[in-house]
Amino acid sequence: MSGCGMQMEGGKQLFAQASAVSIHTGNIVNWSRLKKKCPTSPSEELQDCIRETLEKWCSQVSPELLKEPPATLECTITQDVDSISPEEREEVKVSVSLSQYFLYAAKLFLSDPDSSGIKDAVKKACSALAVSQLDSVIIAPPPLEDGTSLSLSHLQPYWEELETLVQSQSIVAIGTSDLDKVLLEQLYQWAQVKPSSNQVNLASCCVMPPELTAFAKEYDIQLLTHSDPKELIPMLSFQEAVIASIQDNLAYEWITKWVLRYSVIVKSRGIIKSKGYLVYAKRIRY
Repeated sequence: MSGCGMQMEGGKQLFAQASAVSIHTGNIVNWSRLKKKCPTSPSEELQDCIRETLEKWCSQVSPELLKEPPATLECTITQDVDSISPEEREEVKVSVSLSQYFLYAAKLFLSDPDSSGIKDAVKKACSALAVSQLDSVIIAPPPLEDGTSLSLSHLQPYWEELETLVQSQSIVAIGTSDLDKVLLEQLYQWAQVKPSSNQVNLASCCVMPPELTAFAKEYDIQLLTHSDPKELIPMLSFQEAVIASIQDNLAYEWITKWVLRYSVIVKSRGIIKSKGYLVYAKRIRY
């Protein structure tokens, strides 16, 4: 068996023994292989990125790692990581404003009602970008299993976690996703740290609701648009990506806990310098 083949087998072995996995795609802006395929949706893009990252990581596994297999795998391709240099960080250390060159923005998709993963996600994003603070974090709470509408009581635990991170200066501004005027107003009145933005999905709303627009304008809340599904990557799609890359026969045991998508935007030029995904999943033994 070739060296590459042995590394692939080693990677599969590590994956089969792990109880959790943390995947970092690195900067996908420079992925020529992704540009050629042109994913049709955010979900397809993420699934492709997970598969590509795991395949590449598996082929580069260090023999030292096999001697003491970790419970949580850190699947990252070092050469794909585009961290921020100290010189660049100097330009963005104060706050998000028009005078800055870079905006560190992240959207956090939660698959678990447990809000404790928020802190870990933000910590991993800061570490991946080599920064101490994210300028903007937008949260997308998990869909409710019984199909009921999201309420303030469902939002509060997640928002309190975000407020703690703002108070510890890990985040500058926090925002929401897909809140109507009633729920956004309830959150604004209750919250200590007010939402700075609210994303609206134009797939379900081709025109901004006038009452939402009026409220956002009155309280200086930025309304943004997006095309993300409620669940960025369904459990089955993640498992399919694992099967395609690792050939793990027990892929059905993997459940995603959260997905974080980040971007670094050059403000002075209006282009995306860096974009990537962080995914955290756990193995559930049945």
